[in-house]
Amino acid sequence: MEVRRTAPVKLAVPDERRDDLHESARQFLHCANRAAEFCWADDSYTECVTANTTARDALYDELRDETDLTANLVQEAIRRAVQAVKGCVERWKNGERVSQPEFTSWSILYDKRSATFYRNKVSLSTVNGRVECDFDLPSDSPTPYERYVLSEEFEFRASTLQYDEVDDEFYFHITTRKYDSEGDDADDADISEDTEHQTVLGIDLGVNSLAISSTGHFWQGDDYDHWIQEFEKRRGEMQQRGTQAAHNALLRLGKREEAWRKQSIHTVANELVSEAVERDCDVIVFEDLTDIRERLPQAKWHHIWAFRRLYEYVSYKAPERGVSVELVEPNHTSQRCSRTDCGFTHDDNRYGEHFECQKCGYDVNADYNAAKNIGLRYARKRTHRLRSSPKSGGGDAEVDLRINGGTLNGESYQQIAGD
Repeated sequence: MEVRRTAPVKLAVPDERRDDLHESARQFLHCANRAAEFCWADDSYTECVTANTTARDALYDELRDETDLTANLVQEAIRRAVQAVKGCVERWKNGERVSQPEFTSWSILYDKRSATFYRNKVSLSTVNGRVECDFDLPSDSPTPYERYVLSEEFEFRASTLQYDEVDDEFYFHITTRKYDSEGDDADDADISEDTEHQTVLGIDLGVNSLAISSTGHFWQGDDYDHWIQEFEKRRGEMQQRGTQAAHNALLRLGKREEAWRKQSIHTVANELVSEAVERDCDVIVFEDLTDIRERLPQAKWHHIWAFRRLYEYVSYKAPERGVSVELVEPNHTSQRCSRTDCGFTHDDNRYGEHFECQKCGYDVNADYNAAKNIGLRYARKRTHRLRSSPKSGGGDAEVDLRINGGTLNGESYQQIAGD
């Protein structure tokens, strides 16, 4: 059985080499998007390229000529695109609406050849030779870096370099793995689950808030709605003019709007995945979006579009940082009390954005309650087939739901801040 762990490490990058990393990321994303375009087919998923060797043989020489990236970074960019397309094909087969993967978030994937580790620093390949970056580790010990990267039990698999625009800092997310028993084998492209212990982050999608996590993090939709209305207003004004110039301006506006909407959801997706990583979550759980139009009749087209895009973006961003993405049935997640010692389900429990359990009196934001129920539904489903854990005291393995101020371990309950 394979167990994977990801250790995030802050890097101290020399000032004179920061531009090299930024340019490397730009060229890496160029390669990934070129590969995604090559692999994708709009007409049928059977025509999509899902074999890494096929894409690499077709694109490698061309991308090497187009960029200053090393051979390993070009291959990692191609691999990233192939894995994203492969994930979309699987969802396409299941009848889900998908589109060609697009890579816009700042990131570079490194393998063991393009990233050389020392105890307190790492040497990274860039478009301008290698750069050595010291690790800026927290004072608390043991850090995730010490527990996994320096551990003899875990071995290095791959890493993702990320850049935080707000803090102007670089972070290296190092993925490691170990085996619980001899003889197990693993596919390098797959991220396996740690079936002894999983921590789950539940996500609810709403109209007033684009997304709400079981940790109590709200991604509000006010700014998104405001700019959608502004674009609609400008579009209406141009349509009334009826001139060729107005028509051309309308086309340009449509492209700007589409780019803005995609970037907005990319930002939410990045923050959502970061929330999962920072909270040490192994799984992000969404509600199934299949019948979302019927379940949210008040949601406008751009809300439905945002929900689907958010799920798609998280689905290929999260595995890059060692987190899997799952779906659960959405029925009654809004009407059910998320307290595990209650669970009372009734239509009267929810009124708009407010939730108050008619049985136990639990009073909380309705979307937050739903996010916890989504995570709990996956946790309870998983406990059926995970092997026993000494902590659970029974035949079920421990599956944690990450919440604000604690976790829900199986069926036990720890007090949530504000409850």
